Amino acid sequence: MGTVEAAELPVADRDRARLQQLGYKQELKRGLSVVSNFAFSFALISVLTGVTTTYNTGLRYGGPVSMTLGWLVVAAFNGCVALSMAEICSAYPTSGGLYYWSAKLAGKDWAPLASWITGWFNIVGQWASTASVDFSLAQLIQVIILLSTGGANGGGYLASKYVVLAIYSLILGVHGLINSLPIQWLSWFGHLGAFWNVAGVFALVILIPAVAKERASAEFVFTHFNTENGAGIHGKAYILAVGLLTSQYSSIGYDTSAHMTEETKNADWSGPIGIITSVALSSIFGWIYLVAITSVVTNIPYLLDAGNDAGGNAIAQALYTIFRRRYGSGLGGIICLGVIAVAIFLCGITCVTSNSRMGYAFSRDGAMPFSHAWHRLNKHEVPLNIVWLSVSVAFVMALTVVHGSQVAFQAMSSITTLGLYISYALPIFFRVTTARKSFVPGPFHLGKYGVLVGSVAVFWVALVTVLFCLPVAYPIAKDNFNYTPVAVGGVLLLTLGSWVLHARFWFQGPVTNVDVE
Repeated sequence: MGTVEAAELPVADRDRARLQQLGYKQELKRGLSVVSNFAFSFALISVLTGVTTTYNTGLRYGGPVSMTLGWLVVAAFNGCVALSMAEICSAYPTSGGLYYWSAKLAGKDWAPLASWITGWFNIVGQWASTASVDFSLAQLIQVIILLSTGGANGGGYLASKYVVLAIYSLILGVHGLINSLPIQWLSWFGHLGAFWNVAGVFALVILIPAVAKERASAEFVFTHFNTENGAGIHGKAYILAVGLLTSQYSSIGYDTSAHMTEETKNADWSGPIGIITSVALSSIFGWIYLVAITSVVTNIPYLLDAGNDAGGNAIAQALYTIFRRRYGSGLGGIICLGVIAVAIFLCGITCVTSNSRMGYAFSRDGAMPFSHAWHRLNKHEVPLNIVWLSVSVAFVMALTVVHGSQVAFQAMSSITTLGLYISYALPIFFRVTTARKSFVPGPFHLGKYGVLVGSVAVFWVALVTVLFCLPVAYPIAKDNFNYTPVAVGGVLLLTLGSWVLHARFWFQGPVTNVDVE
C-alpha cells in the first residue's frame, strides 16, 4: 500500500495498514490515545518512585551536588536517548519495540543476532525493573509500619525479611490481577499513575519546605559535595559517578510507549510523542522533587544512620523529622510516605504491563522458550500467560535481595538501569552506523541532527555502563561487592551462549504473520 493511499485512510485503518506493512496483523485491541500512551510511560518512569527508592545512594555518594546538579546532566544526555528512540519508534511502531528496531536497522546479516541480544537485555531489564519497584514498595511499607508503631528507637515493629517477602508477593499478585484486566482498565490506571505523580510532586514540593522549621541553604542544596560515604571512596569524580545512579535509575521505562504502540491510535506519531513528553516532564518534576527533599537535609550522617527511627531510610526519616519537630508528631510524614507508596504501586502496575507487551511480541517471534504459550490472548485480547510469567520471574529475582544485602538491591537497580539502557542503545547504534544512509524516518524525525543526537546517546549509555560496574566500596568484600558487572556479564554470556549453541540455527529475528507487500 502506498504512502498517499495510507494517509487517506481513517486512523484505525491506517494503523492497521502500517502494522501489516511491518509484518504483523492487528491482534491487540487498539484503544489508547496519545495521552494514554504518554501516561503509561510517565507512570512507569514515576520520579516519586525512582528518587525515593535510590535517594540513599545519591545522598551517600556525593550528596546534594550529585543529585541536584547531576540530575541536570543525566537529563540532558537522557534526552538524546529519548529523542533517538522516538525517531525510530515513529518508523517502526510495533509492540516488539527495541528488538524489532535492531533487526530492521542492523542489516540482513546481523539482524537475527542484533534482535536476539537487544530483546533479551530489554526483557531481563524489565523483569528486574518490576522486581526492584515492587520490592522497594514492600520495603517502604516496612518503614511506614515501623514509624507508625513508634519508630526503631521507640519500640516500633520492624518486619523481618520474610514478612517483607510476603508483602512483596502480595503486591506482585495484585499487580498480576490488575494486568489481567482489559486494556481500558489498564489505561485508567495509567492515567491515574500520571495524575498521582504530578499531584504528588506538587503537594510534597509545597508541603515539605512549608512544614520544615530548619531548611538547608541554597548553597548547600546546589554545591555541597558529600565525601563522607563510609565506603572508602574518596575521589570526587568516582563518588559522583556512583551517585548518578539516583538520577539514571529515575529516568528509565519510557520504552513502554513503544511497547504499547500496537494498542495506540495514530501510533507512528503518538508513540514518539509519548516517549518525549514523558521524559521531558519527568525530568522537570523529578528535579523539583529532588530540590524540595534536599532542602530539608541538614544532617546527612543521621539520615543515613541505620540507627535512626526509619532504620536508615533517608527520605522517610527526613519527612518524619520535619513533621515531628513542627507538630510534635510524625504522622504527617507517614501520610507523605503513603502518597509516595501509592505512586510506587501504580508504577509497578505499568511495569508489569510493559513486561507483558514486550514478552508478547518477543514470544510471537518465537524468541522465548515455550513461545506458543506466552503470546496467546484471552477473550479480552490480553496476553494473560505472559503477564503471570512476568510476575513469577520478578518474584524469583527478588529472592537474591532477601537473602543478600542492600548492595544486592543496589545491584538490581543497576541491572534494571543497564539492562534497559543497553537495549535502548543498540538500535540507536545501528541507526547511526549500519542504517545511517538507509534509515527511512516516520512522521516524527530529527532530520539532519538524527545521527549526531544518536551518537551522543550511544556514547552516554556506554559511559554509564562502565560507571555502574565500578566497585561501590573499598576494600572490596562480599558484603559490599558490586554484583552489577557479574549480572550484566551473565546476561550477555547466557544470551551469546544460547545464540551460539542453539538460537542461531533457528531464530531469524521478527517473524511476520501476514503477507508483506
